[in-house]
Amino acid sequence: MTHHYYRVIVSYNGGNYFGWQDLGDAEEKATVQGTITQALRKICKYADCIVAGASRTDAGVHAQGQVAKLSIPLEITPEKLQLGLNSLLPEDIRIQQCTQCEAAFNPNKHSTSKRYRYYFCTDKISSPLVNGIVAHVPPRIETAHNYSQLDLESMRQACKLFVGEHDFYSFSSIDKNIGSTVRTVSSLELQRTEVLDLDVEVYYFEIEGDGFLRHMVRYIVAAIFDVGRHAIESEDISQALCNRNDMKLTPKAKARGLHLIEITY
Repeated sequence: MTHHYYRVIVSYNGGNYFGWQDLGDAEEKATVQGTITQALRKICKYADCIVAGASRTDAGVHAQGQVAKLSIPLEITPEKLQLGLNSLLPEDIRIQQCTQCEAAFNPNKHSTSKRYRYYFCTDKISSPLVNGIVAHVPPRIETAHNYSQLDLESMRQACKLFVGEHDFYSFSSIDKNIGSTVRTVSSLELQRTEVLDLDVEVYYFEIEGDGFLRHMVRYIVAAIFDVGRHAIESEDISQALCNRNDMKLTPKAKARGLHLIEITY
């Protein structure tokens, strides 16, 4: 059977999904990949279809620029395929772009960099208007040492420690499918943003690198938060980057603040 191949850019709100990766027909939990596959099979009259994504986002993580390759036994224009999928998919998943691609295209292996943002608000009371896509980190947090303001300047300085080539074993979860845990972070910055003119103080970390390990961004963000709380020092991060520690410096940050922004090829 002849297959046809399409490259799509997918955006989704991950709040209702158990991550990107399809867990199989026997699994009752909804995933983004599984939901797209079901819609695709309807278009292809329930023939076998393959949806291969570039990044396996965790449960509750969002995306603006997830890239996937669709392999289907149906010849259809990219425009009609995009329209058909969006008419079948729930409102929290959208195909933003659809183009034909080569059979050899691998959305994960062929990527050169990935960019994420981690959004968080520092208001004393979290806003229900952004609560599903922005993590709540209030400005006054009880730490092991005191009850102090979140030190944003110390956090900005801590960002610099992660830039460059490092072994991120201490800032990731074990994944037996991964060989090396060495990755290169090309940039990591802390910025402030305005959200739809709402009265909410929102910041974000923007991190870009050649690839990311499982939970890597969430462990990095959590460590920087603890620097801002004066619960740990920058030196603790430096030592963790030099040593392969199974005991993490901090629990990983909440999934809801993490957004996959862009994948570059």
